[in-house]
Amino acid sequence: MAQYDFTAAYIMANRKIGTLYIGVTSDLPARVHRHRTGRGSAFTGKYGCNRLVWYERFEVMALAKQRERRRKDWKRSWKITLIEKTNPHWDDLGRALW
Repeated sequence: MAQYDFTAAYIMANRKIGTLYIGVTSDLPARVHRHRTGRGSAFTGKYGCNRLVWYERFEVMALAKQRERRRKDWKRSWKITLIEKTNPHWDDLGRALW
C-alpha cells in the first residue's frame, strides 16, 4: 500500500489488558510491520507491543493527530473500554491489513 493510503490513529498492545501504545501514521500496514520487527518505536520494542488492537481511519492527517492526542490524555480504563467495544477478545487486527 502506498504512503498516505491508510492514515489512522491506532493502539498497539502486548497482550489483553496489557501495555498500550497509541500512535498515528499515514501508512498503517507499514507502521504495524515496523512495530512487529522492533523498528516502530523504542517503547513498543521495550514492552513488546506488537498487536494492533484498535484503529480509526482518517482522510486527513491533522484529524488523526488530533484523535491520537485526545486518546493519549484518556484514563487507561477508557482506552480499554474503547478497545473492547470493537475488539472484545483483543485480536490482532493487523493480520487483516495485508
